[in-house]
Amino acid sequence: MMATTHAFAGLLVGAAASTLTGDAAPLVLAAGAFGGLFPDFDLYAGHRKTLHFPVYGSFAALLGVGAYALLGTTLALAVAVFLLAAALHAASDALGGGLELRPWEGTSERAVYDHVRGRWWRPRRLIRYDGAPEDALVGFVLAVPGYLAATGTLRSLVVAGVVVSVGYAAVRKPMVALAERLVAATPDGIVDHVPDRFVGDIR
Repeated sequence: MMATTHAFAGLLVGAAASTLTGDAAPLVLAAGAFGGLFPDFDLYAGHRKTLHFPVYGSFAALLGVGAYALLGTTLALAVAVFLLAAALHAASDALGGGLELRPWEGTSERAVYDHVRGRWWRPRRLIRYDGAPEDALVGFVLAVPGYLAATGTLRSLVVAGVVVSVGYAAVRKPMVALAERLVAATPDGIVDHVPDRFVGDIR
């Protein structure tokens, strides 16, 4: 799924937590959105493995919820929401496509890495690939509660995220063809510095 879809899911976690606790601090909402986005910071270094922890992350989230139950502070709630959103991101990546350059072809069996068992979870392809039309639709639906709960800058970022999601979905497949032409026209000395995840299927 797209990073924006995950961010919207995290924002929804923050909004739900705010409703349950009565603490609607912008910090809690922002923590949810950032937690949903955070695992994808490994995009250039072992994507869906380096910062994706579907099992350990779930344990960490439970500890975060426990810490909030003991402390009851806004900061503790924000940490718990961040951990919940990050764990949700990692686990839900198994619902999408694999890691191949053209995930709509369904050739990869690697969705997200399970560090506990030392193996990859296979993709379920309920959302066929990141940037699929259904990915944009799910992102939009998830964004609505977050938009209603947010205010000011965060609300504007939600709108911007929806625009980016729709735009990315519109160009997702043509981007691959463009990438192939760019790689073919780029000297090997430069391409060698691009992570293999992005050019390995092309070269």
